[in-house]
Parts: sequence; structure tokens; C-alpha cells
Amino acid sequence: MQISELTTERRNPATEHFDSMSALELITVMNREDSLVPRRVRSALPEIAKAVELIADSFARGGRLIYVGTGTSGRIGALDASEIPPTFGTDPVMVQFVIAGGEKALIHATEASEDSGELGRKDMSRRRPGKRDVIVGLAASGVTPYTINALRYAKSKGAKTVGIACNRGSQLGKIADISIEVEVGPEVLTGSSRLKAGTAQKLICNMLTTGAMARVGYVCSNLMVNLILKNRKLEQRGIAILQILARVDRDIAMKTLQQAGMKLPVALVMLQANVSRVEAARRLKRTKGNVRKAIEG
Repeated sequence: MQISELTTERRNPATEHFDSMSALELITVMNREDSLVPRRVRSALPEIAKAVELIADSFARGGRLIYVGTGTSGRIGALDASEIPPTFGTDPVMVQFVIAGGEKALIHATEASEDSGELGRKDMSRRRPGKRDVIVGLAASGVTPYTINALRYAKSKGAKTVGIACNRGSQLGKIADISIEVEVGPEVLTGSSRLKAGTAQKLICNMLTTGAMARVGYVCSNLMVNLILKNRKLEQRGIAILQILARVDRDIAMKTLQQAGMKLPVALVMLQANVSRVEAARRLKRTKGNVRKAIEG
């Protein structure tokens, strides 16, 4: 398939006069186009749910989620991966990213590297993907050689694979175990997939990791009970979580948190299971951080 045939590369008739629009006119048309994205993502919810379950099962077995992509797609994977440890208190090994050009590509564009399928295979091989891992390839076009070969290599080593693309019938989707294809239509700025396609990919990544973390017990109710309390704002949030879930006053929440070494999940298990710090920590270790199961004993 020629690049020009891809939906993400077509001209958008609604913005052919984009360069002569007023500021209000151009952002209005951008807003209108952006509003289409959630509806298109909605059509892929069954596939996204399958991927969430796949990732949750991987986490439960001690596996990893590894995002791989180039350019904007690679940066979106990196953004999601970097947010997981502070949000859920996880080891950075649990959710990782691979981006063409390495970490310097997060700041400086290295577009030429996306054409190298061999580089994709090589970069993925360094992560030693295996049967417990899930590899998620992100490519708006769905034809990026780097990402496709990275997924092929991971699959050859027994890893499960997910492909996220913004064109139907993509090469990436065809090789992945689960294909998530969300056709968002032509971009406001022709071919600039950091816009609607990038938004769609970010929405999907949000669902994959947040959904999987909830499924394996790193969330209680709708609260971040594995939050790492590294600043005053987060400490206040942690105290509020203890007050809500354990139904205690602020003084007891603060005192228990201090006794728990400022570890929110330990404090929560102490309060809700009425156990010592040592017992709470033991339970959490046994349940691999699943707070609800630790409370239940």
C-alpha cells in the first residue's frame, strides 16, 4: 500500500483553507475534528477489553508490558509507561517502552530510524521478551517497519502482542494477536498524526494500563491506593484515601501512615484488617501488592 492511500495521509476537506482562517476559526475546526476521536475509539472497545485482560493476566504471572513505537507513537508509549510507577507504586520494570532512536528520541526527532526493521528487532531483543510478556506496538500508519519487526521478534519468542493503528487492515494489525484499529480520519493538518491519531493512541493506552492495574488489584474502589507519597500534595491525597476507605478521622490516618513508614498500602491494610505493620507488609508481599486481597487476608 502506498502511504498516500492511508486514511491518516489524506487531505481533510474541512481544513483546505486552514492557513487563511482566523485563530478562532481554526481552533474551532480542530475542536470539531477532535470530538470525533472518542466515538471512533468506542468502536474498538471489545478489542481494547481483550487487551486489558491479556495485560492483567501477564501482570498476575509476573510479566511485563512493553510499548514499542517510533516518533509520536513511541513518545505516547513512553509517556504512559513513565506515569505508571508514581500512579500505582509499581516497579519501573513492570511497564516499559522501546522507542526508535533511544531515549534521546523523546526530545529530538529521529525519523530515519523508523524505516529500519532490523533496528526494531535488535532493540526489542535487548528486552528479552518471553511468554509472560505483552508487547504493544503503536503506529498510526500501521506500516512502520521498526514497530512491525519489533512485534514479529517478540512474537517469535512467545510474547503476546497487541497492535494499535489508525488505519483499517494494517500490517501491524495483521501480525498482532490483538488488533486495535481506530480510523480517526484525515488530520486537520495533512499527515500530522500527532493530532487525532495521537489522541486516539493516548486514550487507548490510558485504558490498557489503568484497566489492567484495576484488574490486578492496584486500585481500591476508584482510588490510587498504591500511590507513592513523595510530596505534600500526595501526602494529603494519601491521608484522604485512608479517611475514605478506613473511615477514620484525619489524626488516626496521619498517625497510621507514619507508623507504616509513609507507605499508603501498608497503612490501609493495617487499618482495615486491624493488623500490625509487619503483618500488613507480609500480606501485601504474599498478594503481590493486591490491597483488597491483603485486607481480606
